[in-house]
Amino acid sequence: MHDSCNEILIYTYIMPTYRGKIIMSVDMAVKVLDESLGKVVLIKLKGGKVIRGNLHGFDQHMNLLLQDSVELLEENRSNDLGTIVVRGDNVVIISPPPV
Repeated sequence: MHDSCNEILIYTYIMPTYRGKIIMSVDMAVKVLDESLGKVVLIKLKGGKVIRGNLHGFDQHMNLLLQDSVELLEENRSNDLGTIVVRGDNVVIISPPPV
């Protein structure tokens, strides 16, 4: 006998991975960036530099236009950068603002 009232369906979505890292689709990345426009984001670059700034724009290559940007240095120091363009090839991580 089949009792459908006692069944619980669990839907899972497994994020695609490559070499153990989660891969985000281009559409999802564009959506996250679009929702982050006008907000402060944290960017980690190749070589270890970390920059925080107001995301003013981006393009299909993930080049980023940041305003009021600051390079975060060790020991709570920072370096004001102002308005900058970050080449997408150098971006390792983009951390959007908290929801």
